[in-house]
Amino acid sequence: MNPAHAHTLRELLRTQQVAALGTLHAGRPYVSMVPFAVLPDGSGFIIHVSELAAHTRDMLLNPQVSLLIVAPPTPEVPPQALARVTIQGRAAQYADGTDGHAAATAAYLSRFPQSAELFGFADFSLFAILPDSIRFVGGFAQATTISSQTLADVLSQA
Repeated sequence: MNPAHAHTLRELLRTQQVAALGTLHAGRPYVSMVPFAVLPDGSGFIIHVSELAAHTRDMLLNPQVSLLIVAPPTPEVPPQALARVTIQGRAAQYADGTDGHAAATAAYLSRFPQSAELFGFADFSLFAILPDSIRFVGGFAQATTISSQTLADVLSQA
C-alpha cells in the first residue's frame, strides 16, 4: 500500500466512529449502524452491541459480516471519490474473562468513554470483527485490496 493511501486509511479509521454493519438476517442482507474501535494490534475491529438488536442475533447465527466505513461528504469531493473501506470478515463474541476481552474493552472505552455504563447491562457484549478481506478506496479510481496483515501494519505506523 502506498504511503498516501496508508495515511488516508489511518485517518479514516481514526476520525470516523461509526460503521455500517452488514449481516445476514433470515438469509437476506441487513445493514445497521454500529460504533467501532480498532483492536490495539490492528488485527480487527470492536463493536459493543445489545442482544436485543437484530444484528447481534444475526452474528450469533452466522458470523460472516461486513463493515463499511466512509469519510464524511464535503462539497468539494464527489460522493464517488470519498475515501472508504469495506471489511469482510468474521464476528467473534468476546465473553467476560476470555482472552482479549480486557484489551477489547479498554480499546472501546478509550474511544467511547460515555459507553462505560452500557458495560454493566447484561444484554450487551463485545464482538471482534476479524477481517478476511479488506477493500480500500482512497478516492476516485484508487481502489486496492489489502490483507489483514497490511491493515495491521498500516495501523501500527505513527
